[in-house]
Amino acid sequence: MKQLKLIDKVIFVVNSLVATMLLLSYVLPYIEPKKFPLLSVLSLAVPLLITLNLLFMIYWLLQVKKKMFLSLSVLFIGFIFLSPLYKFSSSNHIDDSENLTVMSYNVRLFNLFEWIEDKNVKQKITDFIKERQPDILSMQDYRPDEAFHLDGYYKYEELSGVKIKNGQAIFSKYPIINGGSVHFPNTSNNAIYADILRNKDTIRVYNLHLQSLRIDPNDVKLDIKTSENLFKRVSKTFSLQQSQAELFLAHKAKCKYKMIVCGDFNNTAYSYVYQEIKGDLQDAFAEGGNGFGRTFKFKYFPVRIDFILVDQSFDVNAFKTFDIQLSDHYPIVAKLKLH
Repeated sequence: MKQLKLIDKVIFVVNSLVATMLLLSYVLPYIEPKKFPLLSVLSLAVPLLITLNLLFMIYWLLQVKKKMFLSLSVLFIGFIFLSPLYKFSSSNHIDDSENLTVMSYNVRLFNLFEWIEDKNVKQKITDFIKERQPDILSMQDYRPDEAFHLDGYYKYEELSGVKIKNGQAIFSKYPIINGGSVHFPNTSNNAIYADILRNKDTIRVYNLHLQSLRIDPNDVKLDIKTSENLFKRVSKTFSLQQSQAELFLAHKAKCKYKMIVCGDFNNTAYSYVYQEIKGDLQDAFAEGGNGFGRTFKFKYFPVRIDFILVDQSFDVNAFKTFDIQLSDHYPIVAKLKLH
C-alpha cells in the first residue's frame, strides 16, 4: 500500500506539471513570439498536453480521487477559451446548390521528390479534386505541370524558384477579376489573393503559406543538442511567422470585400499567429467540423495547421478533412453560404 501511495504521489507531481504547462499555454495566443520566442514553441504541444490531462483525469476518476479536479479544471478553462481539439458535429443534409465549396490543400509539389512511394500521386490528386469539384481551390506548395489540368476553372498563381518553379495558386469556377501577392521578404513563402465575382458579389480569397518549420516531425531524434537546436529553429520560425502575419493583416485591413482566408499556417490554432490572423473571422472547422480535424501527417497526436477562415458574411454549413495519403497534408473542404 505504501508503494502504491508513493506511485500516486509521483503521478500527481507529473500531473501537476502537465496541468501547469497547459494552463500556461492558454496565454500563448496573446504573447508575441518576437518577445518570447522560446515560450511560443509550447503552442505546438497543446494537443499533447490536452491528451495527457485527459488521461490523468480518467486515471484519478477510476480511483475515485479528488485529484481528478486538477486536470478537469484546467481542461474546462481551455474548453471555454481555446479552439476545440475535437469537434462534435450534428450537421444535417445540406443542399449543395446553395453552397460555395472551398478547398485548401498543400500538395507538396505533387510528390516531386518521391517522398511517397507512389508514382501516381499527381494523377490521384488531380482525380480527387475533379471528383470533389470545389468552387474555389487554394493550393500551397504548388507547381505548374501539364499533367495537372482542371477544366472549367480560372486561375491565379504566384511562383518563385529557378530550376523548380513553385508557389501558390487559386483556382475558381467563377471569374477572377483581380489578383496579387503579399510579398514576404527573404523567403519563398508568401500570401496571394484573388478577387472572385460570384453573381453580384465580389469575394476576396487569400491563400497564405507562412514560414515552414523545415523539419520532419515524424523523424526527429531528440537528444540534448538536437533539442536545443530544434527549439532555437522553431522559435526563430515563429518570429518570422509573426512578421509575415503582420504584413498580411496590413493588406487585409484595406480590403472591403467579403473574405475567405485559406492556407497552411505552419502553426496550430493555439498560436499567436493563428489568433492574430483569425481576429473576428470564423474558423470553418470550429463552426462545422467533426472529429480532430487533423490536417498534417504526424503519428503521435492530431495536428491542425491548415485552415479555412471566413468573415461574418458567410454561414459555415459543413467542414471536412479528407484522410487521403497523397501529401504530408490532408485536403480540407468547407461549404459556405452567403447571407
